[in-house]
Amino acid sequence: MVRSLWTAATGMIAQQTNVDTIANNLANVNSVGYKTEVAEFKSLLYQTLQTRTTTANGENKPISAQVGLGVRNSSITSIFTQGSMLASESDTAFGIQGEGFFAVRGQDGEIHYTRNGNFLFTTNVGGGLVLATTDGLPVLSTTGQPITLQPDQMASKVTVMADGSLAYPDANNTPQPMGVAIGLYQFNNPSGLHKEQDTLYTVTDASGPAINEATNDNVTKSAVMQGYLEGSNVQVADEMVNLIIAQRAYELNSKAITTSDEMMQQANQLKR
Repeated sequence: MVRSLWTAATGMIAQQTNVDTIANNLANVNSVGYKTEVAEFKSLLYQTLQTRTTTANGENKPISAQVGLGVRNSSITSIFTQGSMLASESDTAFGIQGEGFFAVRGQDGEIHYTRNGNFLFTTNVGGGLVLATTDGLPVLSTTGQPITLQPDQMASKVTVMADGSLAYPDANNTPQPMGVAIGLYQFNNPSGLHKEQDTLYTVTDASGPAINEATNDNVTKSAVMQGYLEGSNVQVADEMVNLIIAQRAYELNSKAITTSDEMMQQANQLKR
């Protein structure tokens, strides 16, 4: 019965993690570029109560007797399905149609990746304007450098093509290539990326190195949509159903603890 208490307790801990994950998904339903997360579980070790050969004459029984010792959380996996494109009035709002990521340079000097294309032009230290996130992190080009404008160029006149290249109108108001493009990067295993705050990700051994779409012809190119933002891919109806299932599983594990407690009370009262 003590084993049953521990097994049910592990189930309650696992389902609490599941509820926390679902709550985080619902909290980020309106976060730009957020990817829904799924808690996954694995069974703990099994304890052998009797082997296949336990009879006196050594005859083989068809099956052994084993009992599980509970469950634990094995991973929380991000699901990188395409989110819906939401129209934006900002000229520096960019949504990615495909599997690419934007690259930004963090305050720690390291490169981070994101699907959140809610950018803006901010004043550069050396003059002019630089494309950055709302937190001031510079957005990187296909060459890994910040995207800057000349002091005489206006941010409102910059247009971005589907391949991420920037254009600026000439004297005849005809857009001309500026020779720079927003960098788009892919990963062999995006679920292996390390999650940071503000929908930022960093490279890990599990994700593999970043693949530059501009220099690699073996990947399907992503498209940049100016004037759009990629919404989260959280499905509220699915999350509510999963929340109900997790709550019921939590209650069942709690009931198992109560039942085990009642059984031990009955065993203690047998001597009276």
